[in-house]
Amino acid sequence: MSLSRDQGSKYSVHVSQYSTLTDREYDEEASKSLDALLCCLEDIGDEIEMDDFDVEYSSGVLTLRLGEKGTYVINKQPPNKQIWLSSPVSGPERYDFDCKHKAWFCRHTDESLGALLSREISSALGFQFVMPIK
Repeated sequence: MSLSRDQGSKYSVHVSQYSTLTDREYDEEASKSLDALLCCLEDIGDEIEMDDFDVEYSSGVLTLRLGEKGTYVINKQPPNKQIWLSSPVSGPERYDFDCKHKAWFCRHTDESLGALLSREISSALGFQFVMPIK
């Protein structure tokens, strides 16, 4: 893994090889991440006044509905040991877990799942917050 400075003056993570997780390790990391997202989003839903805000988690699939702002679907993909995201803003993407940094990274964009969700959902809701995952 190497860090390089990009044009936005922030460091971009380049993952050359993702850590191999066992099935059990993958399930623990993916479940821990989705549980943390669920708790955070439920807390946000309790604090904001948005009629169409809804979050649910069932069978490894977390769905966040933001009314006319769109729907996010974040789900476990055990065969690939990935988390998949469907975003109304950035579209579909797949995330692999990096054991060294304890974060889910997209191979195509080098952005972490937590960073992308923090940016997009903050923009949709109109206030800044940081997701509890990297």
